[in-house]
This record gives sequence, structure tokens and C-alpha cells, in this order.
Amino acid sequence: MSNLKELTKQAHTDAERQSYVKVLMSGKINPKFYATYLWNQHKKYDILEAMAAVNGIFIDLPPGISRKMHIEKDFLELWDDNENPPPLVPSTHEYIEHMRGIMADPQAIMAHIYVLHMGDLSGGQMISKKVPGEGRMYQFDGDLNLVKEAIRAKTNDDMADEAKYVFQSATNLFKELMELDIEHYLEQTD
Repeated sequence: MSNLKELTKQAHTDAERQSYVKVLMSGKINPKFYATYLWNQHKKYDILEAMAAVNGIFIDLPPGISRKMHIEKDFLELWDDNENPPPLVPSTHEYIEHMRGIMADPQAIMAHIYVLHMGDLSGGQMISKKVPGEGRMYQFDGDLNLVKEAIRAKTNDDMADEAKYVFQSATNLFKELMELDIEHYLEQTD
């Protein structure tokens, strides 16, 4: 059995303590601000899930694990088609470049699935009740515990460094989102 959860605990805690997470969990996040988060996540999941598919990682996981299309639907629900897309923050660009460097490493890619998809399966269930829109990103088919177990079964301790990278990328995303023009978003809620 993998100790990956314990090996990445501090990085996970650091990500959860970011101000953006507090805004997200407040239940009062501006829809455009949340859509900006979704846009950045969509770009991350797009490359991650494409690489996971090419490397056969989804074969042993329950159907419906992929999140990219769910995130896209959530984004489109909140963003006006006539508007330019929101900004991609630097950490999203860095994540995409990082993924290109590990594209042939199924173990590294699985570490990303572990952090991102397990987050959606776990904390995402609380977040889904707080965000604007449908929250499809956090809706999975079947028994969530069985999906989690299927992911855990494909992890090992050697994935710890890569999983820590994913948590750090999330931490950076949260910080960069908070550095955006927050007043602009808050003005739109009035």
C-alpha cells in the first residue's frame, strides 16, 4: 500500500491554506472569478487527460473519470460567449510545459491524476455546494469510494516528488488568481 498521501501531506496542506481556497469555500465567489479558475484548470486537465489516454492510464480506471469536458461545460455556463477568454496565469503555462516534459512517463502522469482527480473526488464534493453553476467538475458516476480506490491502486511512493509538484502548481495557481484584478470581479457582483 502506498504512503503517497502521507508523503505529500505538507504540500497538500499548503495548497489548502491559500486565500483563494477560502474565497472558493465562502459560497460567495464571483462567477467570473470562478470561471477564470475553471479556464485555467481546463487547460491543465486537457493536456493531462490527453497524455493519460495515450499512455493507457484510464484503461483500469472507472469510466467517467475524465474531467475536461465537465470543466468546459461549467466554464461555458458562467462565461459569456462574446467575451474574450479569461487570462491564463503563469503557473498554468508552466504546468503545460512541465507536462510536455513527462509525456512518456506514465508514473509521473498518474501522480497528476492522483492529486487533481482525487481532489475533485474528495474536497471537490464540499466545493461543489459552494460554487456558482452546476459544478459538473465534481460530479462523478458511480461510488466515489470505488473510484478513489481505483486511483489509489495505481499509485506508489515513487510518485511523491511529482505529486508535490502538482500541489505546488495548485498553490501557485491560487496565489496568482488572487493577484488578478479582484476589485474588477467584486464590482460585478453588485
